[in-house]
Amino acid sequence: MALVNLGIVAHVDAGKTSLTERLLYEAGAVSRPGSVDAGTTRTDSMELERRRGITIRAAVTSITIGDLRINLLDTPGHPDFIAEVERSLAVLDAAVLVVSSVEGVQPQTVAIWRALRRIGVPTVVFLNKVDRRGADVDRVVGQVRQRLGARPVLLTAVAGQGGAEARVRAVGLDAEPVVEAVAEVDDPVAARWLANEPVRVRDVRRAIRSGVRRAELTPVACGSAITGAGVRQLCHLLADLLPRGAERDGPLAGTVFAVDRDGHGRRAWLRLWSGRLQVRDRVQLAGSRPQTVTQIAVIEPDGVLVRPSVSAGQIAAVRGVSARIGQHIGDPPRRHVYRFPPPTRQAVVEPVDPEQRLAMFAGLAELADEDPLVDLRLDEREAEAVIRLHGEVQKEVLAALMADRYGVRVRFSGTSTACIERVAGTGTAEERANERGNPYLAGLGLRIEAAPVGHGIEFRPGVEPGRLPPAFVAATEEGVRAALRQGRYGWPVTDCTVTMTASRYWPRQSSSHQKFAKSMSSVAADFRNLAPVVVAAALRRAGTRVCQPVERFDVNLPQRAVETVMALLGRLGAVVHDTTLAGGYLEVSGTLPSARVPQVVAALPDLTGGEAVLSTTFDHYAPVTAEESPTAPRRGPDPGDREAWFRAVPR
Repeated sequence: MALVNLGIVAHVDAGKTSLTERLLYEAGAVSRPGSVDAGTTRTDSMELERRRGITIRAAVTSITIGDLRINLLDTPGHPDFIAEVERSLAVLDAAVLVVSSVEGVQPQTVAIWRALRRIGVPTVVFLNKVDRRGADVDRVVGQVRQRLGARPVLLTAVAGQGGAEARVRAVGLDAEPVVEAVAEVDDPVAARWLANEPVRVRDVRRAIRSGVRRAELTPVACGSAITGAGVRQLCHLLADLLPRGAERDGPLAGTVFAVDRDGHGRRAWLRLWSGRLQVRDRVQLAGSRPQTVTQIAVIEPDGVLVRPSVSAGQIAAVRGVSARIGQHIGDPPRRHVYRFPPPTRQAVVEPVDPEQRLAMFAGLAELADEDPLVDLRLDEREAEAVIRLHGEVQKEVLAALMADRYGVRVRFSGTSTACIERVAGTGTAEERANERGNPYLAGLGLRIEAAPVGHGIEFRPGVEPGRLPPAFVAATEEGVRAALRQGRYGWPVTDCTVTMTASRYWPRQSSSHQKFAKSMSSVAADFRNLAPVVVAAALRRAGTRVCQPVERFDVNLPQRAVETVMALLGRLGAVVHDTTLAGGYLEVSGTLPSARVPQVVAALPDLTGGEAVLSTTFDHYAPVTAEESPTAPRRGPDPGDREAWFRAVPR
C-alpha cells in the first residue's frame, strides 16, 4: 500500500486540529470528530493542549484513503513553537497548510510557508471556515498569491460561503481557470491552451503533480473542518496529486523527530528513509555508541502497534535507543537534517513548595531530555535551576507539564536576554600545591586561548597524559567545563581552547599496614575542584567580551507604513540588509538584537493596522556595544575569590 507522511500546519486557530479530526472521521478512523473546544481531540493528548485549545507537541496518527495510507502529523501553530513545526516538517513527504477564509493569511502563516519552502515540502492549501460570516475565498486566494508568492490552482468551488449551509464541489482539471494556472509552468499544456486546442485531463494532472513536487504550483481546496464541507474533495486531491513516500532499499537511514514518555518509559519517534529496522538490531546514532533496539511500535490506522520491524517510509516509536531529537541513523537526505537555534531568553525556575525542589530538578531534567529547545542548567549546590527559552508561552507549557506530569508547581523569575562570553585573548594561570592556601593535594596550570566563532569549548591535556593518571585528566576537564558555565560577567563562556600546562599529584599512599589514605593521596575531586580557580585566574588575564544574541528578521509591510516602521527599526538598532517590493507590500530583511524584538512585536500592530508579518530567527552573537557589559547573577561560590572558594569547597 502506498504511503504519505502528511503534515497539517497552520497559524494558531486556523483550524488544523479540527481538520485532522475531520480527516480521521472521513476515513472511518473515529466514529465522530473530536472537538477542540470540548477537549476531545485525538491528537491533542496533553492536558494543557485540551485546556487551551492549542497544539504544543507534534502528534502522529494514521488513516487510509482508498489504496493510500496517510500518516498525519498535527503540528503546533503558536509562534513560540515554530522550531517544533520545523523539526516535524523535516520528516514529511507533503503538507496541508490550513488558512482561514475569514482571517486570511496571518503572520504565522507566512513563517510556516517560508519553512515549507526552505525545507522543500510539497504543499496543498486548504481554505477553512467557508461556513463562517466574513468568509471570502477569492480574497484569500489573492493573499496566497501576493503574500506567500505562491502560484495557487483553485480545485474546488464553494456555494453559499459565509453561511452554515455552504457547499463545496470539485472543479474539473480541464476547467479554464485550472488550465490557465497550470499553463504558467508547463510548456506542453501552455502550447495546447494558447493554440485553443483541447487540453487532456491526464496532461493537466501530470503537470500539477510535477509542479507540486517542484514547488511551482500550489493546489488550493476550500471547505469547513467543522461541518465537513469540502473535506471529501480534499481527500481526493491528497490521494491524486501528492507525491508518495518511497520504500527505498539501501543502507539504514532515519531521523529522530520527537521523544516522549508513556506508561512503559521513554521512546524515540523515528522516520525511516531507507532500509529496514528490526527488533534486536544494533544501531548507531550520530555522536553515540551502538545501541540495541528493544521494541518497535509502528503508526497504523488502528493505533501505535508493536511490530517486529519498520520499513522505509514509515514512522515508528522505538525503545532501547537513548536518542535525542535531531539525531539521525545513517545518512538521511540533506533536507531532513535540522539544526536547532540557541534560545535567546533565560529565567530561574523555582518550586512553589520548597520541599519539592528535588522533584522539580528530576522533572525538568526529563523534559529537557525530551525537547532540545529546553536548555536546562541545574545548580545543585545553590538548589537552583536556570532554563533558556525561545518564548514566553514555553514558560506556561513547562509549568503545566511540571504540574500535570510530576505534581510540582513552579514559578519563573528573573527573565532576561541570554548572552554569552567569548575569550578576548590568551591567559595563563597556575596553582601550586601547598602554596598560598591551596587545600587540595593537586597542582595545576592552564592556558586559555580564543578560538574561532562556532568552535565551542576544546580541552587539551597538553603534555600531561604521560604524567598524570587519566582519571585526574578527566576530572580536570570536568572542572574546566563547569567553570566556563559562568564567566567573568556570569554568562557561559564559549569558543575557546583550554590546555593543561602543568600538574602535580600525590600517588596512592597509606600508613603502615593500613588501607589507602585519602588524607595523604590525591583524588579526582582535588583536580575537579581546583580547576575552576585556575580557570577564573586565566580568564581574568585573557579577558572576555559579552556577546548578545542577534536575530535575522523579515517583515512584510504595507507601503503606507514603511516610513514609520523603518524609523522604529532604526531607533532599536536594526541593520537593514535588503528590501523587496512584491504584491503591493515591502519585504524588509535585516538583523536586530534579540532584546529589542519584543518591542518591535508590540509596536507593529498599531503602526501597520495589523497587516505586518514579522518572522525572526537566531542569526549570530555580537559584542555588546554599551559602556557597561550586562551581567548575570552568579550562582554558587565564585572561584575568582580564592579564599571564599576554598572555604565553600573544602577538601
